[in-house]
Amino acid sequence: MLAASVPAVFAPSVALAADLPPRKRLGIGMHSYGFHWRAARDKSAGAKFSDALEFLRYAKQIGAGGVQVTIGAKDSAYAARLRNEAESSGMYFEAQSTLPKEPADVAQFETDVRLAKEAGAEVMRTALLSGRRYETFDSAEAFQRFREQSWQSLTLAEPILKRHRLRLAVENHKDWLVPELLEWLRRISSEWIGVCVDFGNSIALLEDAMEVVEAYAPFAASTHIKDMAVQEYEDGFLLSEVPLGEGFLDLPKMIAVLLKANPKIQFNLEMITRDPLKIPCLTDKYWLTMRNATAQRLASALALVRQRAARKPLPQTTGLNTEGQLALEDGNVRKSIAHAGSRSAL
Repeated sequence: MLAASVPAVFAPSVALAADLPPRKRLGIGMHSYGFHWRAARDKSAGAKFSDALEFLRYAKQIGAGGVQVTIGAKDSAYAARLRNEAESSGMYFEAQSTLPKEPADVAQFETDVRLAKEAGAEVMRTALLSGRRYETFDSAEAFQRFREQSWQSLTLAEPILKRHRLRLAVENHKDWLVPELLEWLRRISSEWIGVCVDFGNSIALLEDAMEVVEAYAPFAASTHIKDMAVQEYEDGFLLSEVPLGEGFLDLPKMIAVLLKANPKIQFNLEMITRDPLKIPCLTDKYWLTMRNATAQRLASALALVRQRAARKPLPQTTGLNTEGQLALEDGNVRKSIAHAGSRSAL
């Protein structure tokens, strides 16, 4: 059972402990349950929830401390119910939304922000790219157009966030290298725009996971906590989320760094159950948008993969029926929560 404080897996080093606030419970990001949301859309009998409120209730049932989830096309009455449920359960709620791409989208974004605030959110998570940089773009020019669109989205969103006093957390979503995202943050220079620090995504861009957390910590507004496993394949390496404690990330140190930078930060589990992602870093296409990258980054990433390669096969979902996918997904989340609450963990 999770204590009402950061679990043992989140225990900071002795040197930092005196400077840190009381410990928190692990929450759940909605993408930990991709198969369940799909089952809900398909009206499957196996779906355990179908909207944000039901998701919050399910998270409470399995021992989580809060949720990060999209409210969707709801009204103020629904937002109030969500807030009341979270507050009465001693849980937190973080929102999620897409950013406006052009002025015509601003009204909908402001509605999303308003509902998030009414539901009790202090933070809204977003991503500037829904896919992965090395798969989405076929040229440096295409990536440059994305850069320009991203800047427009941020500048359209910032006045809305400021007016409603809601902080945006932009995820490092296999899109931006650390220097690029930091450039955006410093350029816009707004207290209302920070980072949703994903513990594992930037490995796909050959960045060191600990260095990523340390770089983003001063701007950290939220998190996607996960553990990762890797193995080589012919075009590079395979990358998988695995239940907390089963991968190679130094979770206690990462969490301590973020808590020291932002004592209010919430830790949202993003345990995505899926086939391993292929990181084709030995192919030409992978490098089309990263021409300034150094050979040292590639060498360091491949060395890490070889040193930390998982000894057992990485998780697979292909071949499982819907019932099997739902069971595996729920089991992985529950394993992570149990690990976070274990006094003997790590």
